[in-house]
Formats: sequence, structure tokens, C-alpha cells
Amino acid sequence: MSLPPPNASAKLSAPIDLPLVRRLFSTPARVAESDFLRREVSARMQEKLLLIKIEPQRVLDAGCGEGADIAVLQKRFADAQIIGLDGAFSMLAVAQQRQQAAQSAVNRLLTKWLPSSGSGSAGSLACADFAQLPFAANALDVVWSNLALQWHPQPDRVFAEWRRVLRVEGLLMFSCFGPDTFKEVRAAFETVDAAPHSLPFVDMHDFGDMLVNAGFSTPVMDMENITVTYETPQRLLADVGAWGGNPLESRRRGLLGRAAYGKVVNALEQLRGADGKIPLTFEVIYGHAFRPVPRTTASGESIIRFDLPKK
Repeated sequence: MSLPPPNASAKLSAPIDLPLVRRLFSTPARVAESDFLRREVSARMQEKLLLIKIEPQRVLDAGCGEGADIAVLQKRFADAQIIGLDGAFSMLAVAQQRQQAAQSAVNRLLTKWLPSSGSGSAGSLACADFAQLPFAANALDVVWSNLALQWHPQPDRVFAEWRRVLRVEGLLMFSCFGPDTFKEVRAAFETVDAAPHSLPFVDMHDFGDMLVNAGFSTPVMDMENITVTYETPQRLLADVGAWGGNPLESRRRGLLGRAAYGKVVNALEQLRGADGKIPLTFEVIYGHAFRPVPRTTASGESIIRFDLPKK
């Protein structure tokens, strides 16, 4: 699925090769090595979600991967339909297998205690581009996205599309990586050449501006740095690859030579702390915003709202 050419509003977007992103995430076993941080960030997002009073009917998990957050969201919103969406079909296949296994376990339990009961239905899954969702306008109450937005080349268009599918007063809650993510890796590769070896992740304040420009109201942005430590440079670089590697269109083509790779490893070795381990920084950005009540009609006429006095 292709996107139309970018416009001026997309000036902050990175030149990401979206088909390559899909290929990089097409091997679930490879990506699984990085899932520990997704689970941690998901738990922190859940804590923030508890502070928001909302009873949705339809919830979208955009960038659902293998479906771990689908189960979490279903537990949080027991009566809602949870829809998982991802750009990598292989990840969705694993999510479907997990849903079917969980549903079978529930059905066995129901059959044991309530032999006449029917079986429930598994959650819905869809494979699509974040910026071209297969949903009608005003179709969803919540859009949730955990550490996925950074892999899209045009986040401004993604926000506009998420606003389109949300109902009035619907909630967007997301997390993604910020500019300090992989800073140690960038510095290590700068000892070799000037080519970009990781994404130039978007700043939190720029995301806030994009949300406002897309039509969301009062976006709340927050960030924190999470440091993960490694025993060896090789293990650190393997995890960076498991996170999606370097999908920039402007990336260096071809492999590093042995000498150049040795310089990268040596630069990372110099970062060992007092505990003997090598740090890797993840700047995690959190954001949430609501689709506001419209102030004008489709024809451009202003909408004036007022409350009648209580009797």
C-alpha cells in the first residue's frame, strides 16, 4: 500500500522505507528479543489509562504486533471490541494463533461448567498502513499504540488518520521513541562514517504540534529515559536490530568491513560503567489527546453551544 507524496506539513518526517519496516518485522522470532521493553512501556501506559474515565465500545491497538496488548486491553475493557492492526502480516498470524488458543481454553472451561453455553468470538485483526486505516470515520472510541509510531515515515498523516476514525471525545493514547534513543549506537558508528545508522526520532514537542495540527485537543505529552544494560556490544547491537534496525532510505548500503566493525565495538566497550555493563538509552515519549467536539459544521458554519439554566 503506497502513500501519496509528502507535503510541507511532513517536513519533520524521516525518510523511512516503509516496505523495509514491514520486512524487518516479518520475523516474529527475531523481534521477540526486544519485547521486554514493550511490556514494560505497556504497563506504564496502563497506569496512565487508569486515570482516564472512559467506557469504550471499540478500541484499536495500532501496531499490535503479536497481540500482547490486545489481551491487556480486553481485560481493561471487558465489554469492548478490541481490534488489532499491524503492517506485518506475520505478526498478525501469531496474534491470531494466540487468540485462538486463548479462546479454546475459555471454551473448554465454559463447556465444563456451562455445557449449554455458546463460544465467544475472538478479537478482530487487520493488516494495514497506519495512515490509511480500513475503518469509517467516527468508528472507534479509543486508539492505542505502543512503541510503533516511530517506524512510520509520516507521523503527521498518521495523527490525522487516527483523528478521522475516532468518535467525538474519543481518546488517543500512544508511546514511541524520542531523539535520545540509541544515542550510544549513533556515537559509536560516528567513529566509522557519517552515514545515518539509526532513525532521527521525532522530538516530543514536535509530536505535540502535530497533534494540534491534526485537530486533537489539549494533548498531554510526557517522556522518560529508560536505560538497558548489556554484557557485550554484540548483544546490544543484536537488540537494536530486533527493534527494527535501520530502515532509513538514506541508510548505508552494504556491510561494514571487519576493521570498521571493530571500531564500533571498541567505542561501545568504552561506555562500560562501574558495574562493567554497557548502557543503551531509550527515550520513551507518552502522549494522549482527545478528538474535540466540532466548532463548525461541514459547510463552515460556527456551532455555538450553551447550557440551559437548571430549574
